[in-house]
Amino acid sequence: MQGIDQDGLSVHYRLSQEQIESYQTEGYLLYRQPVFSPSKFSRLKNIFEEDLRNYGEDKLDTIHFRDERLLEYLLSDEVLNIVEPLVGPNIGLWSSHFISKPPHTGKATPWHEDSAYWKGRISTMAGICTVWLAMDAVMPENGCMRVIPRTHSGGFSEYEPVDASKNIFDAQIKPNLIDESKAVYFTLNPNECSLHEARLIHGAQANTSDRRRAGYTMRYFPTSSYIIPETNNGHLIWLARGKDIAGNKYVN
Repeated sequence: MQGIDQDGLSVHYRLSQEQIESYQTEGYLLYRQPVFSPSKFSRLKNIFEEDLRNYGEDKLDTIHFRDERLLEYLLSDEVLNIVEPLVGPNIGLWSSHFISKPPHTGKATPWHEDSAYWKGRISTMAGICTVWLAMDAVMPENGCMRVIPRTHSGGFSEYEPVDASKNIFDAQIKPNLIDESKAVYFTLNPNECSLHEARLIHGAQANTSDRRRAGYTMRYFPTSSYIIPETNNGHLIWLARGKDIAGNKYVN
């Protein structure tokens, strides 16, 4: 799909019109093509393995705050040309997170909406997009992401406590609000990605397999959304593409 950037130059977006419409309707999209060249992905994989050794699997959220090498990927045309048809031409980098679930002991991720954890931090959840880049092969056996399609119109379901020793979070959406028969499981090869809207209900089962499950989440927002300073103390954002609309303060 072709587009025109703010300077009037042609941009080759990486999604078809059919894919864009599917994302808007379903709240997610599977992009089963390589995101980066083999050599560039190999360098990212090496950065991930290094950060995993240095920080541990529980301290990899907003990892680009500590490892600036990741900005080459987060602000890359390869990723932004996938994101722009979904978010719009003015894109902010909201966050990133290496997620690693080891074999046999990787905890479950309860059903949740990302928006529920960001309440009060952003003026609107509409338009926030997460790119989930597979670092390893992911499948149901090792706890791949699963989603409930078409649940991205709300964003603030009712939650209840769960056992934090068995789950990544200490709360989950109440089971009576979930129809698990509608769940779609995201099977991906390394260097492929999924995309989902911030309000979409999603989660993952525990990794009980012999294989690690690792991914890199790259999160973006339309700059028409305002990042509230008072509730984002110390949280850094970057202007990834285009221009600011809402008056946000960026690193660059």
